[in-house]
Amino acid sequence: MPWRGLFVLLALVLSAPAFAQHDGGILRILHRDSPGDMSIHEETSNSVVTPMMGVFNNLVLHDQHVAQNRPDTIRPELATEWAWNEARTDLTLKLRQGVKWHDGKLFTAADVVCTWDRIRGVSSDKLRINPREGWYKNLSGTEAKGDFEVVFHLNRPQPSFLSFLAAGYSPVYPCHVTAAQMRVHPIGTGPYRFVEYHRNEGIKLARNRDYWKPGLPHLDGIEYTIVPNRSTAELSFIAGKFDMTFPYEMPIPIVKDIQSQAPAARCEISPNNLSVNLLINRANPPFDRPEIRKALALALDRKSFIDIISEGKNDRGGAMLPPPEGVWGLPPEILRTLPGYGGNTAADTEQARHIMEGLGYGPDKRLAVKLAARNVPQHRDPSVILIDQLKQIYIDAEMELIETAIWPARLTKRDYTLALNLTGSGGDDPDIQFYENYVCGASRNFSGYCNPEIDALVDRQSQETDFPKRRQMVWDIDKRLQEDYARPIIYHPRSGTCQQPWVKNFTVMANGMYSGSRMEDVWLDLPAAGRP
Repeated sequence: MPWRGLFVLLALVLSAPAFAQHDGGILRILHRDSPGDMSIHEETSNSVVTPMMGVFNNLVLHDQHVAQNRPDTIRPELATEWAWNEARTDLTLKLRQGVKWHDGKLFTAADVVCTWDRIRGVSSDKLRINPREGWYKNLSGTEAKGDFEVVFHLNRPQPSFLSFLAAGYSPVYPCHVTAAQMRVHPIGTGPYRFVEYHRNEGIKLARNRDYWKPGLPHLDGIEYTIVPNRSTAELSFIAGKFDMTFPYEMPIPIVKDIQSQAPAARCEISPNNLSVNLLINRANPPFDRPEIRKALALALDRKSFIDIISEGKNDRGGAMLPPPEGVWGLPPEILRTLPGYGGNTAADTEQARHIMEGLGYGPDKRLAVKLAARNVPQHRDPSVILIDQLKQIYIDAEMELIETAIWPARLTKRDYTLALNLTGSGGDDPDIQFYENYVCGASRNFSGYCNPEIDALVDRQSQETDFPKRRQMVWDIDKRLQEDYARPIIYHPRSGTCQQPWVKNFTVMANGMYSGSRMEDVWLDLPAAGRP
C-alpha cells in the first residue's frame, strides 16, 4: 500500500518536539577534511554527503528523527506516495508539484529519469566516478509518465529497492545542470543553497527561502569549517567557537575530554555504519595466494584495536553492522566460530606465522610492503596498530598516506597492495552492502574479490520477502565472506557527535550516518548574551 500524505503528516505532528522553534542564526559545524568535490553521486565519504544533504531532496528519505533506519521509517519527500504492481517489479511514485530548483526552474519527472540514467551509466552526461552504479543492476529503466509521475522498472522483485532511494546517497539531480557543474556548484531543491567551497577552509550553505516545505528551514545557513587536527577541533568546540563537531567523528577519549571540560554539551556515542577493514589487492603477488591472505586475517588482534582506539567501546563484527543497532549483523554465537574471532589471539598469531614460514618467510626473510591509508585520523590511528601486528608475522609495512581528494580513485584503480580502509555503507541493508562492495565487478569491490557462488546467494536473498528467512540468508553470506577473507573486518567503530546545548532537534543516527543530515528543522536557541 502507498504512503498517504495525511497519514505521514499526522505521524510527523505526533512526533514533533513540544517546544517553539527559533528562526535565524548560522549553525557552525567542524569539518574534518577537504572533499574532492561537492557531488554526492560521485563521492563515497560523509565528508561530502553530510554537508551536501541539506542542498538536496530525495524521492523518499528515512525519518530524520528516528535513530535506527529501517524500511518502516521511510517517509515521502519529492514523492508524495508510491505503490508496487502485483509482480513487485514496477514501483510507481507520484511526485510533488510546484517544487523549484535553486535556480528557479521547476522540478519534474524528467529530473528523476536523468538522475538514474546517470547512475546507471546510460546517459551521455557521464559521472566521473559512479560508486552507486552497482545498487541499480536490477533496474532496467526509469520512465516518466507526464511531469509528475515516474516508474522504476525492475528485472525482478527487490524488496530493498525503496531503501536505496531513501539513502542520503540518493538525491535527485537537475536534468539541466551537467555532472561537471554539480561537482563545483551543486543545484538542488533542498532547504539550503550551496554558496561556496574553499579547499582547506570550509563550505557555506544559505537558507533556501523558496523551500517547498512551509516554515523551513529555521537556520539562516550552515558553515562547515575544515579543521583536520582533532586536538584543535576539540579545543575550538570546548571554547564555544563551534556549535557541533563533525557528526560521528570524535573518538571516545576526546568525547570524555569534552564532557569533562564542557559539561553542558551533549555528546552521543553511536556506531556509524562503518567498518575498519584490511584491503588486500588479490592481483598483486604474493597476496594473490590464499594462504597469505589467511595469515593476514589471523594476525589481526581485534581486541587490541578496540581497547586502544576506543577504550573497549568499538564492536567486532562481519560485513554487516552488528546488533543491536544493526538490523542484519551476525549474532555473537556465529561470530565466535569464525577464524580469528574465537578470542585465542596467541594461537591465531602462531598459526599465521606457521603459514608465512611455509611460504618461505621468517625472521631472516621478511616481507616489505606499503600500507596505504587515507590521511585522516580514523585511518592513520588503526594503521599504526596494524603495522605493529603485521611485524609479528614477518611483514614490515610502511604507511603511505593518501589525501582524501584522491583516495577513492586510488582504491578504484586498485593502486595499492595493502590498505587500511573504512568501508561506509550507504544504508543498513544487505543489498547496499553486498552489491556495492562484494559482488564480482562491483564499483567499490576494491580488493577484487569474486565468487560467483556468493553472487548467486546475494541475488537470492535480495528477492526474499520473508524477513527471518532473508536474515538467515544474510548471515550465511556474511559468514562465508569472513571465511573467504574477502575484506577482513577489524572492527566497527563507535564515535561521538557533540552539540552545544543551544543546538536543537538534530538526531544522531544509530545505523545511518550517511542518511541523517538534512538539517531542515534544526534550530538554535542561543543564550541572550550570544555564544561564548
